[in-house]
Amino acid sequence: MEDLIQNTTVQKPKWIRVKLPTGKNYRELRTLVDKYKLNTICQSGSCPNMGECWGEGTATFMILGNICTRSCGFCGVKTGKPLDVNWDEPEKVARSIKLMKIKHAVLTSVDRDDLKDMGSILWAETVNAVRRISPGTTMETLIPDFQGITKHIDRLVDVAPEVISHNMETVKRLTREVRIQAKYERSLDVLRYLKEAGQRRTKTGVMLGLGETKDEVFQTIEDIRNANVDVITLGQYLQPTKKHLPVKKFITPEEFDEFGDFARSLGFRHVESSPLVRSSYHAEKHIH
Repeated sequence: MEDLIQNTTVQKPKWIRVKLPTGKNYRELRTLVDKYKLNTICQSGSCPNMGECWGEGTATFMILGNICTRSCGFCGVKTGKPLDVNWDEPEKVARSIKLMKIKHAVLTSVDRDDLKDMGSILWAETVNAVRRISPGTTMETLIPDFQGITKHIDRLVDVAPEVISHNMETVKRLTREVRIQAKYERSLDVLRYLKEAGQRRTKTGVMLGLGETKDEVFQTIEDIRNANVDVITLGQYLQPTKKHLPVKKFITPEEFDEFGDFARSLGFRHVESSPLVRSSYHAEKHIH
């Protein structure tokens, strides 16, 4: 793996430049997060858009701990045996959201294949806690696939967050290598089922630069649209550490425009397509 990484390291182009976070809103949130030790994925995931999102009153929170039962080749989250579920977590997250005066919260989690309910009960309780403690906050829940088990997915649909998203992450050919325990068709089925079960707004995200071809990207966008998904985000994969999958290619802004235009032509309600886009980028706009 080391050799592979060293041989395929590509120089970062000039368009992968992150603006340093600034602004009054950002500084206030930063102080609160540090003071109360709040767990936002914005920080732990070193997101390039943290300043912009926090300035807009949007933040992403990770529930169900920070150890994942899966070991995807692209993801910076630790893998191993997770700790027991903390049933106080919904309350804590909801209080953090209220404290930070978050207008739109994105909730995400590690995969919890070790649990009978895959974590879906705590997911639903977190949405309910936010509704109770910070009723003015809208929500997007970025869920795992719950192994495609519909009764777990139903728990999320029943509490009706404004958006439910589940990320495809990559094209069909690369899914086994990039997402290891996930399946391309299963993720499409989850997205399709969400809509059939009555979820109003669905969303997915794809990372580019892992070795996919242009035609594969077009096919993936088409497959996603055929699953009735409303919102798609396309962004550049960036390697979190040397141990992770290498970047095979930096996609140009022009190529991102081309993919974005194609997605819009298929009738997606919202399309975000540019190098620094992450799945929660401009999330506050995706509820309408």
